[in-house]
Amino acid sequence: MSKQDINKYEIIDKITPLIENTAMRFGYVPIEIEFVKENHRWFLRIYLYSSEKDVTLDDCEKVTRSLSDFLDELIPVKYYLEVSSPGLERKFKSDKEFVIFKGRRVSIKLKEPLEGETEKIFKGEILDFDDVNGLKFFRFDDGVELQIPRSNIQSAKLYID
Repeated sequence: MSKQDINKYEIIDKITPLIENTAMRFGYVPIEIEFVKENHRWFLRIYLYSSEKDVTLDDCEKVTRSLSDFLDELIPVKYYLEVSSPGLERKFKSDKEFVIFKGRRVSIKLKEPLEGETEKIFKGEILDFDDVNGLKFFRFDDGVELQIPRSNIQSAKLYID
């Protein structure tokens, strides 16, 4: 296999169970695993999250140490491993984040305003999420609970007051 024939999706599929199990041992969930090439270098970035505790630098280092030898056997190319927290104003990259961040404050941008309204951007709290009904959302402006279809959500991100 030449260095050019790297299938990053295959590699992510292969390493994800290992990363999930290792993160879980430390009480975290990997909310995103990305394997990307930037400036001719490969980077494996793992973003950890826990609803119970903050992600500490110490824990990131422990996860890194626990993973690196195993990952070296599974990844056929030189890469840099970065383990971190998702960041305070993280933009959601998958629907599972609506579930993971339930109870957290988010800013939501809609594709179309809701019926009878003009605004497309709301701040509030995630009450619930599922594939059928979409997002159950508590809007801070007026204290109204909204049910927003997933198809109408353009983007969502965590936010801090």
